[in-house]
Amino acid sequence: MILAKYLFTAGSQHRYKMIWFIKRNYSFLPDDVKSVRTVVSPDVSNIRNIGIMAHIDAGKTTTTERMLFYSGYTRALGDVDDGDTVTDFMAQERERGITIQSAAVTFDWNNHRINLIDTPGHVDFTLEVERSLRVLDGAVAVFDASAGVEAQTLTVWRQAQKHHVPCIGFLNKMDKPMANLDLCIESIREKMQTTPILLQIPVGCGRSFSGIVDLITNQKLLWTTKSNGDDGRCYKVEPLEESDEPSLVQAAKEARSNLIEQVADLDDEFADVLLTDFSDNFDAVPSIKIKEALRRVTLAHKGVPILCGSSLKNKGVQPLLDAIIAYLPNPNQRHHDIIQWYKDDLCALAFKVIHDKQRGPLVFVRIYSGTLKAQTAVQNINRDGIERMSRILVPFANQYVEIPSITAGNIALTVGLKQTVTGDTIVASKASAAAALRRAQNKLGKKGENVNVILTGVEVPDPVYFCTIEPPSMAKQADLENALSCLQREDPSLKVRVDPDSGQTILCGMGELHIDIIHDRIRREYGIETHLGPLQVAYRETIIHQAKTADTLDRTIGDRRHVVTVELKVGPTDDIGNSCKITIQKELHHQLSPDLKDAIENGVHSSYLQGPLLGYPVQGVSTVIQSVSLEPGTSLAMVSACVSRCVQKAMKAAGAQVLEPVMSLEVTVGEDYLSSVLGDLAQRRGTIRDIQSRRYDKVLLAMVPLAEMMGYSTILRSLTSGTATFSLELDTYEAMNPQDQNILLKRVAGLL
Repeated sequence: MILAKYLFTAGSQHRYKMIWFIKRNYSFLPDDVKSVRTVVSPDVSNIRNIGIMAHIDAGKTTTTERMLFYSGYTRALGDVDDGDTVTDFMAQERERGITIQSAAVTFDWNNHRINLIDTPGHVDFTLEVERSLRVLDGAVAVFDASAGVEAQTLTVWRQAQKHHVPCIGFLNKMDKPMANLDLCIESIREKMQTTPILLQIPVGCGRSFSGIVDLITNQKLLWTTKSNGDDGRCYKVEPLEESDEPSLVQAAKEARSNLIEQVADLDDEFADVLLTDFSDNFDAVPSIKIKEALRRVTLAHKGVPILCGSSLKNKGVQPLLDAIIAYLPNPNQRHHDIIQWYKDDLCALAFKVIHDKQRGPLVFVRIYSGTLKAQTAVQNINRDGIERMSRILVPFANQYVEIPSITAGNIALTVGLKQTVTGDTIVASKASAAAALRRAQNKLGKKGENVNVILTGVEVPDPVYFCTIEPPSMAKQADLENALSCLQREDPSLKVRVDPDSGQTILCGMGELHIDIIHDRIRREYGIETHLGPLQVAYRETIIHQAKTADTLDRTIGDRRHVVTVELKVGPTDDIGNSCKITIQKELHHQLSPDLKDAIENGVHSSYLQGPLLGYPVQGVSTVIQSVSLEPGTSLAMVSACVSRCVQKAMKAAGAQVLEPVMSLEVTVGEDYLSSVLGDLAQRRGTIRDIQSRRYDKVLLAMVPLAEMMGYSTILRSLTSGTATFSLELDTYEAMNPQDQNILLKRVAGLL
């Protein structure tokens, strides 16, 4: 009965996956009913938490699909174009052929447990990549072999480096006619500022691509379609002989020699072995020694092992899985300062929230220490509250297997956490957090006075687009608010606010596609036919000059009089792209109580939310509090109000300036259409930074104001007959020139 229950609650289309999972993982306990509900956690050293990251359309999801197939998790190859892949399960993903939400799957390969997250490649969903990389131990960067390093590849690479995630590279699409191994390696070296270490070279080029040469073992891995169809499950492994094609043999010798020299330069231990035992014959170096050195180099972020293949043609994915196990770290090999203080107590990070119609909110957590158990109460340090965890699930895209507990190093979903959001730290209890704090302070001494036992959360980027959203009727207003609340909890990059003047609900997102997807989800998942207003750009404001002002607030509420006088000075910072600064003069700083300082800072921060010109948030402003005097009995709220009003007055006197978001644009276009694209960008106030050659195409790098990029995809398709592609990424905020600013002010005022 229990077996039937767990097999048929997931839906008939995925039963075979769960049957396989149960057979594979519980064959050693066939008669034990409890084994159906237990995932035996392997040794931590046999766990790999990895992510697949790349530019859009580089082949991340296709590569993930092949990994699942070759590991035995699926019995048929899914295809992005057919809309039947495991990790792209949302209706919007299958219709558009892109990844929107990161999806987690767990499978086994060579007695290792791999927890894999397939991340989006579109810049609008960069937060999905950010929060996934925050909890992963390693990553696979997928490159289009015909394009090399593209715009979003650089973005996700910087995100991985920020979180110190070791990476390996996979040159996908080696079967394309324009695939170029040397071009890719050179672009990785130049653009990503890292050392690519080539481990394989292709056999054949373009359509004749049939396999790879493993430079470590000097073996050919050849995939044929005569005996086993075209699923790529079986391939031949043959030693590279002198009788093989001379150009291939020579290329392999040179590449292997370069590989050994590179590793020796990056790893002193390998260099010592090489000089001591194999100085006369580098060809005799055992493959195990090279692999051990490569693992050390990868974990130390000194180099990136590069493999090649074609996921769509089912070639090269199995060696990639072997490389993941061989070169990427297990959870114990990632250094986390805070985790050591918890020892064996539970410490986990919530990094993603999704909503399930039957189960409610499901929270993805990465367990760093201790054991997470179902039906237990846990402490959310960030929210300072206790929550009860009812169930624990192991994710398989949109299907789940329930388990009673899960140990450190793994990723799981939890049911029952009502208040937890992205970036919250989960521990066993307040007592365990206090004990961790004591251990840290005792160990660090004076250095531990300001130690923190809360895990670092996720940085959420500011939205660049916004629009109004309205329900079809007032009766649906409450339903819309509930839907937006759930979507905000799932996606922290989505911001919702209410316009204080009009009372309209404002939807703020990362781009046109982001807002379009949110609108579509509200319609499909929540059944609300909402109406969107025109997209608008999220400008910022700053000031031009310095200004000094004073203000007094004198108000009587009931029988209590509140009197506050504030003197302050505002001025622009050196870099308008910086956040705002608050300074309290030294003489005044020692006179104010901590509560009064907080009230002053709250007042300044609230004034920064609305600029003096158009009401957009302010940045690049420095405020110096020079004097604060108040009569006894004055509330802190009145102090904040007076400070806020005084800052607003000072910013108006200093002269306001509108800042507009400027995007980094990369357009890949044929040479025949280059002049048309350049002429169009000139009309959009674009600034050309560089024009690069990529085989038969040109890559145009430019800076363009976001306000000029509305509907650019349609225009670009028309100009280039649908042959060009582009990507946009927020680069900075720049001051508008007076003429453009006047036009904007008139448009906002309704005069244009």
